[in-house]
Amino acid sequence: MTQVRIAIVYFSQHGSTQQLADAVAKGAAEYSGIDVISYRIEASTMVAGRFVDKDLFQQLSSVDAIIMGSPTYMGGVAAQFKAFIDATSDVWSEQRWANRIAAGFTCGSGLNGDQTACLQAMNTLASQQGMLWVGLDAAHGVRDQGVNRLGCQLGVVAHVTSGQLHPTDRASARYLGTRVAAVAIASKPLRPSICKKVEAIVEQ
Repeated sequence: MTQVRIAIVYFSQHGSTQQLADAVAKGAAEYSGIDVISYRIEASTMVAGRFVDKDLFQQLSSVDAIIMGSPTYMGGVAAQFKAFIDATSDVWSEQRWANRIAAGFTCGSGLNGDQTACLQAMNTLASQQGMLWVGLDAAHGVRDQGVNRLGCQLGVVAHVTSGQLHPTDRASARYLGTRVAAVAIASKPLRPSICKKVEAIVEQ
């Protein structure tokens, strides 16, 4: 099996998002041949309000998928994660992440604390980078496969009030990791040909 690398990049203030990230990693690792890179944004990576970590971007240049995570603060991603988003501008200008897989997860203390807006910020970043977004194929209340209890198809949303994840939210995060891994494995052989076809069309 072709080796596939998946990066999980996230910020966690009190540990809830960390729990989701760990569950995502476990799900991705259920496939053989998967190399998971888990990166937690820390205060040490912030310099004058800017995210700075050249080593991380070097690693991200060779991954097949990036799964992003942040708690929802005031209807959006945390400032620390937004700093990471802003720092990807150099990557954006060269479209280095084009045709790679992207996905996202978030958590909040409200049942509807505008968590979807947080995922939409991640989705927008993925679109700007030319990435292919993977959501949940788990139809809430119909064919939800025991996950996605809050009914968000865009990504994983967890409702956290006590510092501990609901078991179904943890399962949803694990499921997302497995789904991204499956899509990354299936799509990796196709990416070079996709890039060549697009380039050929542009040149016409």
